[in-house]
Amino acid sequence: MKLIFTISLCLGVAIGTNAQSFKNTKESNYNFKQVQRLAASPVESQGQTGTCWSFSALSFLESEIMRINKSDEPIVLSEMFIVRKAYEEKAKKYIRMDGRTNFGEGGAFHDIPYVIKNFGIVPRSVYSGLKKKKDTYNHGEMFDRLDSIVQQVNAAGSGVQSEWVDAYNVELDNGIGALPVNFKYKGTSYTPQTFYRSLGIDMNDYVSLTSFTNHKMHEKCMLQIPDNWLWEVSYNVKVNELFESTLNALKSGYTVAWGADVSEEGFSFRNGIAIVPASDAQIKIEGKDNKNFSDGGADKYSTAFVNPVREIEVTQEMRQKAYDEKKTTDDHGMHIIGFNVDRKGRYFFLVKNSWGTSNYPEGYLYVSEAYFKLKTINIYLHKDAVQDQLRTKIGL
Repeated sequence: MKLIFTISLCLGVAIGTNAQSFKNTKESNYNFKQVQRLAASPVESQGQTGTCWSFSALSFLESEIMRINKSDEPIVLSEMFIVRKAYEEKAKKYIRMDGRTNFGEGGAFHDIPYVIKNFGIVPRSVYSGLKKKKDTYNHGEMFDRLDSIVQQVNAAGSGVQSEWVDAYNVELDNGIGALPVNFKYKGTSYTPQTFYRSLGIDMNDYVSLTSFTNHKMHEKCMLQIPDNWLWEVSYNVKVNELFESTLNALKSGYTVAWGADVSEEGFSFRNGIAIVPASDAQIKIEGKDNKNFSDGGADKYSTAFVNPVREIEVTQEMRQKAYDEKKTTDDHGMHIIGFNVDRKGRYFFLVKNSWGTSNYPEGYLYVSEAYFKLKTINIYLHKDAVQDQLRTKIGL
């Protein structure tokens, strides 16, 4: 359907007069006018694992493959291929560092280019990471066994040796399956490396942006979060530049991988929304959310989730204070595929999650500008999606 466009001066974007409207819940009084929605693969569930970083980053790459190849059909990639190789490499680094680095299920967006460039990638249909008779992911027991191995090796001080590496890989084989060496996909034979080369993407084209004042602005910095076990770097920019970079990317046809804190009271996957009300007393939380490894899916009740409220004005100083005081932590990875505006002209990003489709927006949620500015850890995007002026500032 062809849309008729009018110009909204207050927004600086073109909004279709016939643009679709959406709600975050059936009873909600929020009214989100869709401005941009880009192609994405179907919503998946990470199950009871801490692997959101792989699900979100591969969802992002699946959109990139569709964009680059001008295709409407997604190639669904194997999240567990990435996870498996990251688990292997993370264990070796933990031993080399005498246990003085992070070892857990969590990861960061940088893990994906590291694995793909070094080991390739495969479709999920070739390697699902699910053992027979299982339809959901749960790495709890397996990771306990992996952790037991690395703790024993670390205590013995024996370093990286083939004996324990082989035993470690047997646990991975038993838990999520042996990795494919050669496979066929749509009638063509591949290795993981040749399949990567067939996708049309170059992992060197992607960059991470962050925004924290404990580093110099417009320079590279190491993201100081536990899951950055690769010690990779991001470009440090001002919070308004971070927001504008995301908005500019979406307007230009690029989606964005988003790392954020979802333990904030105003993040409610159940209600399909993430906001920062001026009064946090408006939100009541009951219980903990163990299913998704954060409080992002805990039971939360508030009229603010269904009736628009005033939100705080986020400053660079406010954002830094939340980070320094551990009120903003590296909880979750998601995928931003579009943006909407509400009746007051406020921006809300359309975010694809990896917790299944049980909420009203069927696996998505609407994230306000205030929430994004306060709670973003980093974004990961194609370097060409960064606006020219900022690219010059950071030397990209």
